[in-house]
Amino acid sequence: MRKSKHSNKLINLFIMIALFCFVFIIYRVSFLALSKEVDGVNLKEFASSRSIVSKKTYAKRGNIYDKDGKSLAINVSSYTLIAYLDPSRSEGESKLYHVKDKKDTAKKLSKVLKMKENDIYNILNQKDRYQVEFGSAGKGLTELEKESIEKLNLPGIDFTQDEKRYYPNGNFASYTLGYANNDEDGKIKGQFGLEDLLDDVLGGTDGYTTYQKDLNGYKIPGTKEVTVNAINGNDVYLTLDSNIQFFVEQAANEATKKYKFEWMTLVVADAKTGRILGTTQKPSFDPNKKDIKNWIDMSVGQAFEPGSIMKTYTYMAAMEAGTYRGNNTFQSGKYKADDGTVINDWNGVGFGRITYDQGFQASSNVGVINIVNNFISKQQLQDYFAKMGFGQKTGITLANEVSGKVRFNYQTEVYNASFGQGITTTPIQHVQALTAIANDGIMLKPYIIDKVVDENGKTVYQGKNEEVGRVASKQTAEKIRELMYQTVNSNWYGATGGDYRVKNSNVIGKTGTAQLVNQYTGEYYTDDYNVTKSFMGMWPRDNPQVIIYGSVQRSSAKPLSNSITSIVKNMNKYLNIFEKDKDKILENQHVDNYLNKELNTVTQETKNIKKLVLGTGNKVIAQYPEKDSNLDANETLILLTNSKEYKLPSLKNYSKKEVTEVCKMLNIDCTFKGYGYVKNQSKENSIIKKNEKITFNLG
Repeated sequence: MRKSKHSNKLINLFIMIALFCFVFIIYRVSFLALSKEVDGVNLKEFASSRSIVSKKTYAKRGNIYDKDGKSLAINVSSYTLIAYLDPSRSEGESKLYHVKDKKDTAKKLSKVLKMKENDIYNILNQKDRYQVEFGSAGKGLTELEKESIEKLNLPGIDFTQDEKRYYPNGNFASYTLGYANNDEDGKIKGQFGLEDLLDDVLGGTDGYTTYQKDLNGYKIPGTKEVTVNAINGNDVYLTLDSNIQFFVEQAANEATKKYKFEWMTLVVADAKTGRILGTTQKPSFDPNKKDIKNWIDMSVGQAFEPGSIMKTYTYMAAMEAGTYRGNNTFQSGKYKADDGTVINDWNGVGFGRITYDQGFQASSNVGVINIVNNFISKQQLQDYFAKMGFGQKTGITLANEVSGKVRFNYQTEVYNASFGQGITTTPIQHVQALTAIANDGIMLKPYIIDKVVDENGKTVYQGKNEEVGRVASKQTAEKIRELMYQTVNSNWYGATGGDYRVKNSNVIGKTGTAQLVNQYTGEYYTDDYNVTKSFMGMWPRDNPQVIIYGSVQRSSAKPLSNSITSIVKNMNKYLNIFEKDKDKILENQHVDNYLNKELNTVTQETKNIKKLVLGTGNKVIAQYPEKDSNLDANETLILLTNSKEYKLPSLKNYSKKEVTEVCKMLNIDCTFKGYGYVKNQSKENSIIKKNEKITFNLG
């Protein structure tokens, strides 16, 4: 059937309409794509007004504490000084909210800021600036500095608040702690030491909030908002004991004042656990000031020739081989190697014909050469050095630990290595090796992280004693301790360790002197100045509790022995470590049970013991220490009597531990400031009142 003309017209009309719509749509899409504005709306601004915003929430950085929770690195508020210059801030206001008198403002600010008046004025005199800052001089201001500026009452002067890292004790264990700085966004980031190594642990995880904003920056109602909370950083507790660290720092500071040297490093560790109790090096730096010149933590980060302390392990290698004969003799003085090299004992002439045991005391180079020739092979020596941990990292959690180099091939190299020349080691490797001597042959891994605690107080990591393994027999450990004892305590003229002897301590140890290499000639210096002196030891002899290591380079006198003996004396009193001196016997005093006894009777029974009597009563109602204890001549027996009232005596020069016991007996609240022994106290020789609070300043 033929279609009518009318139907054809309708079809054509529909086609024309569809084609028109298609063309219109193409045109509209092209128009929208190319136009900046449609129906009076700026498309770019409209799009930006609905853009996604993500705001970061910074996690709070964790603190670093010593083993007892004393702050070593914390966050404190800091301030940045700003000045408002735009007069519009003060329009319609009854007082000024911008800087109007720029000269007067500059003059007054120059008295509290570390900037010249003219420099401040030039900053304030900038044109078309709404506000300005004052560079580094105006950043990182403390609360006290902020208050000083606020007291000037300067219009237009204000502050922005941030957090910065603060180290309450200055250069206290600074090479261990390192430091942290604020980055460009204001977040505290570790830069050196543990602050850098544990940055992820301390820094936490930042959070954020994401939402759609309008043209004015406000969240668009009804749109989705996503928030991920920040996870604050963990707190890190070190094995350091602030009191022991103070003894170490004090000794090093005194040495710095009295003597000249290039550098010194000291490490103290718990012999039974491997915990690092104190460590320092000089020159040092203050993490608050960043006045750092040497970027190496020398306890782990610098390997150097150890010198004669290495003879300890050469002797141990021979003992472990079963070939050592301590009573056999050799001719000391000089030894000529096959290549013609002549090696002398340290005094140039030796000590005549002596035993190998005496050779250890005298630190005889010729003695260890004879040990290498007669008792052990080159490979046995190299293997034993490796077994003791040399030439490899200990794995302690300290930044940039190095392994040192303990390799030798030729005869002269073997001889040199046997007495600590031509090889390099680190202080922490010797601390680790010494744990084996202290623990009858079982070597412990040194560690410095006690625990890590999250923001909820949960312990997420706990440090612990870790055995590296048995590296020597009990017999070898006992024999080497005997030789180390004789080195320090023998009256024989050849013994080298007499300067390290401490009365009533039984310090045992080994000295070392390593010649330095002339960088221009490549040869060893032969004088007494261009050397590195070392000492490693422990005490008491029969049951070592503490390990100590120290080195000093190019020293003019005896800073090392003075520092180490000072530390030993202070730690003895602090930890109550005493032992009868086998050369000069000082009898320990036995403490009985004195409770409920007449004071006069107790006084007679303890006439040879140093006593502190509290109160004026006639009977003893409390005592320290408890019964069946042993008191050394340097320790105090504290007796509390049945008195109606008590006077607090002067406790000057008493230890914190002793004062704490007095406070417990008298039921008073005692606060301690500083470290060491009592210098003065807030109250003395007056009647103690109920709920009395006493402050003791230590030093």
